[in-house]
Amino acid sequence: MEILLGKTLAELQTVAVAAGLPKFAGKQLAEWLYVRRVRSFDEMTNISLKGRETLKASYSIGRHSPIAHADSADGTKKFLFEADGQFIESVYIPEEERGTLCVSTQAGCKMGCKFCMTGTLGFHGHLSAAGILNQIFEVDAVVSSDGRSGGLTNLVYMGEGEPMDNIEHVLRSLEIMTAGYGCAWSPKRITVSSVGVITGLKWFLAESDCHLAISLHNPFPAERQAIMPAEKMCSIADVVALLKQYDWSHQRRVSFEYICWAEVSGHAGNTSPRHAKELLRLLRGLPCRINLIRFHGGNEQFRTADEKTMEWLLDYLTENGVTTTIRRSRGEDILAACGQLVATYGGDKA
Repeated sequence: MEILLGKTLAELQTVAVAAGLPKFAGKQLAEWLYVRRVRSFDEMTNISLKGRETLKASYSIGRHSPIAHADSADGTKKFLFEADGQFIESVYIPEEERGTLCVSTQAGCKMGCKFCMTGTLGFHGHLSAAGILNQIFEVDAVVSSDGRSGGLTNLVYMGEGEPMDNIEHVLRSLEIMTAGYGCAWSPKRITVSSVGVITGLKWFLAESDCHLAISLHNPFPAERQAIMPAEKMCSIADVVALLKQYDWSHQRRVSFEYICWAEVSGHAGNTSPRHAKELLRLLRGLPCRINLIRFHGGNEQFRTADEKTMEWLLDYLTENGVTTTIRRSRGEDILAACGQLVATYGGDKA
C-alpha cells in the first residue's frame, strides 16, 4: 500500500484528484500530515467520509512508533525504528535552549570509515522521505510530551548513512520540513552532513538552503584515504574547491567535523602542528567553522587526543582566523555518540 507521508504538495494534490476530491484537498492532506501530524484518515475531519474511505483503500499514513529507546545519564535519548524494512536509530540531544535530533538517512552506510562503528554494518538500504520524516515526527511527539525534555528545535542529518548518497529522499524530506505547506521550519535549524559525495553535494547546494557539515578528519589526502575510503572518489581538495564557489557569508553555513586522534602505533593521529597548518592552507578563503570532536571508541587503532592537545588545536585555529569549537560528547554510555550508531539487524532490538 502506498504511503502518503513524504509526498510533496503537488503529489498530494494528484492523490486528492485521483480519489475524487477537489484539488484543494491536497493542501488539506498536507496540513493533516505535516502540521497536525495525524496517524489515521479518521482524524481528517474536513475531508468527506467517502473521500477518506477511498484514500484508505489505496494509501496508508506511514507513521510508525519507535520499537525501543534508551536513556543516557546525560539526558540523551536513543530511539530504534523499523523503517523501510530495516532497523535504524535516531538520537535526541536535549540542551538548555534547544533540542536536537540526529536522524538517519540510510540503514547502515557504504562509506566504510575506519573509525565509525556504523560503517561496520555495511549498507542495508536507502530510507525513503517517509522513513526520515517518521523519525522526526515520532521523536518530537515523545519528547514534547515529556516535561523534562521539551520539543525539537533543530535537526542534524548525521545518523546512520551518507545523506548525499540518498540525496533525492533527503531533499524531499528537507522540502517538507521547510515548506510553507509542510512544517515551515527555517533552514537555519537544519544541518546536513556528508563525507563529500560530489554529485549529491552539488544537488544539495543547488536545491537547499540548509546548513552543511563536511566530515574532514584529516587534511592530507593519503592519510584521509587510509581512514576514509571515500577520499578516493571524492577528495577533500575537490570538495573544498566546490564549496569555495558558493556564498557562505549570509544565512547558510558550512562547517567541518574533525574527530581528534592521538598518535598511536599504526596510526599517525591528526592533531600535530603539520595537520593544523595544512587545515589552514586547505580552508583558506572559505568562511567556515571547525568542530573538534572526541573519538568515542569502536576501533583499537584509534585513541582520542587528550584535552590539552584539543585545546591547543582550538587555540591555534582560532588565533589564525578559523572559528573553532570543541563539541561536547553526549550519549556515549548508550552508544549514541558520534559514530556509535549500530542498530541490530534482526537481533536484539533493545
